Parts: sequence; structure tokens; C-alpha cells
Amino acid sequence: MNNTVELIGIYGDDELIACSAWTSTSRELTKEKKNRIPELINDLWSNGHETPFEKGVVHFLVNCDIASHIHLLKHRMSSLNAESARYKELKEDKFYIPSDWNGIRHDGQVEYNHEWRYILENYSKLGNDLYHKCLEDLTPILGRKRAKESARFFKTYNSQIQSDVMFNMRSFANFLKLRKSEHAQLEINEIASRMLELVRQTGKFNHTLNAWGY
Repeated sequence: MNNTVELIGIYGDDELIACSAWTSTSRELTKEKKNRIPELINDLWSNGHETPFEKGVVHFLVNCDIASHIHLLKHRMSSLNAESARYKELKEDKFYIPSDWNGIRHDGQVEYNHEWRYILENYSKLGNDLYHKCLEDLTPILGRKRAKESARFFKTYNSQIQSDVMFNMRSFANFLKLRKSEHAQLEINEIASRMLELVRQTGKFNHTLNAWGY
């Protein structure tokens, strides 16, 4: 299965970020102030005044491989799925095959050699089969809880699980800087790019995204 990203919540907007930056006693958004929002947001970010950006929050539901999940854990603001839900997901036997494995580059040419794709697919299915067999055999001996904890070691790194991830806009900027990069792993780069696209489509933080260079 492909990794997927869904925007399930967005809180605040460019105006809220701008309001939190004004130090006057009146936070009323006059027409003159509204006209200054793009300039203000750009000045704030350019000069390292990042605290106002914490007022905006974006909330995603991500289905991804465990490797990408680990990257998300490094940036998360909120808790992810409970352990009971995590075991339920492992039982579903979902796994990810790299999208670029359809064509393997060799000596400057792209050869459509599916050998490694099939090997990984079969390896993943074997891990899933061993997980269920180990869980069945160990439950009477160790109890259900410990059997689930230990049987999951048969699950492969490309097993897919669901992440409930929330960023404030300050942390989202840091996430994009690190993960929407040519140096980032392809899968987390694609997830970051999709997150950015979804936030851009709402139109709520366009001045903020422009200030970040997106």
C-alpha cells in the first residue's frame, strides 16, 4: 500500500499569528493592519521572531511505514495511537513497497527489473505469517500481552501503521526544513511535501508559507 496523508484539522490562520505579534493594547484588526499582515509575517520569520507562529496548528492523519513513522515521532507535538490500536494495526498486515522500485537505475538507464520488489514483498509476507504463528504459539505460554510484545519483532521495517500527528506552525516549519529536503529519505520527503500541499490548499497560512520560502 502507498503511504497516505490526510489533513484532519487546522487551527488559526495568518491573522491570528499577526495579532499575537502586535504589542499594542488593541488587537483590533483594522484595514490598515490587515494590509500589513504579509509584510509583518515575513519580517517576523526573517528576523527570528518565531513565537507568534506557535498560535497556528495543523493536524494530520498519516498511514506510513515504520521508518517514516520514526521520523514523525521526532517532531510530534501530540501523542500517537495507543498501544492497543497499534497491535490492531499490526494484525492488518499492511506493508509498503518503495514506489521507485518499479524502475531500478543502472549505469544511467532505468531498467524495469521487479526482482527486488518481489523479494521484499515475499519477505514482508513471511514476517507477517511468522508474527501470527508466533503470537498463536506463545499466548498460552507467556500470556496475550507478552506474546504480542515479542511476536511483533517478526514485523518488517516497512510495516505500515497510522500516526496522528499535530504541529504548531513553528514546529511545522522545522519539520519541513529537515524532511522536505533532497537529503531526506524519499518516503518522509513525500509525506512532508503532501502535508505542505494540503495546508497550502486551505489558504489559511499562505503568507506564513511564503515567508518560509514555499
